[in-house]
Amino acid sequence: IYLKPNQRHSYADIYQLSTGPNKPSTVNISPLHAILINKSIKMVGVRVLGNTGPKKAAKSAPATGKSARYYPADDVSRPKHSRAKKHNAPKIRASFTPGTVCILLAGRFRGKRVVCLKALESGLILVTGPYKINGVPLRRVNQAYVIGTSTKVDVSGVDASKFDDAYFARVSSDSEEGEDEFFANDEAKGAVVSDSRKADQKTVDASILKAVDAEPLMKNYLGSKFSLKKHDRPHKMVF
Repeated sequence: IYLKPNQRHSYADIYQLSTGPNKPSTVNISPLHAILINKSIKMVGVRVLGNTGPKKAAKSAPATGKSARYYPADDVSRPKHSRAKKHNAPKIRASFTPGTVCILLAGRFRGKRVVCLKALESGLILVTGPYKINGVPLRRVNQAYVIGTSTKVDVSGVDASKFDDAYFARVSSDSEEGEDEFFANDEAKGAVVSDSRKADQKTVDASILKAVDAEPLMKNYLGSKFSLKKHDRPHKMVF
């Protein structure tokens, strides 16, 4: 028998059920009724359900054994649980394969068409213009701001194994400007591209330019910018 809180029973009914001649072996009552009739009936053979159930009562029971007599004076720092070593590999969209012509949607070169070389471990995509056609150098782009098209360029002759995330890491300059030099020159200094970067750019573009020249109108396609006009519907476009 289980008496729910929304059922109306008098104390006499509950007492009769719990102590009468036809009483069951175990009477299950709610915690609310147990509080109300605790002083009027004996709780022998009565099992209370709810927050004070047998499972939670066992968990809240004090542990056996004596307490420790020594406590450290300072707080003992415990290492916090970290998921830094459990990162899953980034998911790359299926449309980004080596040789896919992509459209950049943000950044300095937004609207430019570039050639995808490979996906990096960080989830970014390695692309190139080529630089001689549209001025886009070797760079990493976020795949969230890229549209992959169905146009392909043969990049089987390009060796992109040396390009990784560490290749594009910023190099700290040895000579730092002081306070006087900072306020003396208001002109911003341009970025200095190393000779090794220039050599790598020429090597990569040389193989891609051969494949681009082999296909008609591909050079003009990569050199043109993507834009939307007044009556264009992007959601109906097939790239």
